[in-house]
Amino acid sequence: MPNTKSSSSFHPALAVSNIKNHVTVELGMDNDKYPLWVALFTNHTKSNRVLHHIIKPKSSGPKSPVTDYEKDSWKFLDATVLQWIYATVTNDLLENIVEDEPTAMTCWNRIRDIFLDNQHSRAITLEQEFSHTAMANFPSVLAYCQRLKSLADQLKNVGSPVTDTRLVLQLVSGLTDAYHGVGTLIRQSNYLPPFYRARSMLTLEEAGFAKIDATTSSSSALYAKSSDDGNSSSVSASK
Repeated sequence: MPNTKSSSSFHPALAVSNIKNHVTVELGMDNDKYPLWVALFTNHTKSNRVLHHIIKPKSSGPKSPVTDYEKDSWKFLDATVLQWIYATVTNDLLENIVEDEPTAMTCWNRIRDIFLDNQHSRAITLEQEFSHTAMANFPSVLAYCQRLKSLADQLKNVGSPVTDTRLVLQLVSGLTDAYHGVGTLIRQSNYLPPFYRARSMLTLEEAGFAKIDATTSSSSALYAKSSDDGNSSSVSASK
């Protein structure tokens, strides 16, 4: 007969062969991906029934292990979650979180403290950068929008959330002169569009500019070729 206890107690977390297929960002000391990393990681732990290994349940969660078998199983699962954390951070961050006999929760809390320490100071710095972010410093509309959204996410993470309305207004205020028309359209709408729609309007405008530039370049090239052909004909005729 098969071992009923072992066959019935197989945990879904143990079936995860590569955590990077699920948590697709790598968290480092010097990047701004903490909110995204947290969202992906917590969602993954929820789907595999191990969220309580990193976040203490507010209500009654899984019962505490009692028997030696349950304690061993808990330690094994905890080590698995801890390994997920280690595998999704950079070496520089890893050096700051590894400790003797850690648990997944202590490691999780240490990462949280690293990124959320001195919240007021971080909020002031992020607020200044958010308010002075301008499109002229970015190669494309998408890069500009992504930076604003990233700063807004970081501000939310340090307890200073940015409303969608303010995000759109900052987006418009930082536009270059070339986008003045669509910026005015967004700003003077009866109902200010949400950020994702304003971003789409700007990317469509950018695509229109690119099409005009391509047409102009093509016309210039055609004109130059015609001029060269004309000059060549004139030279031939003079001979």
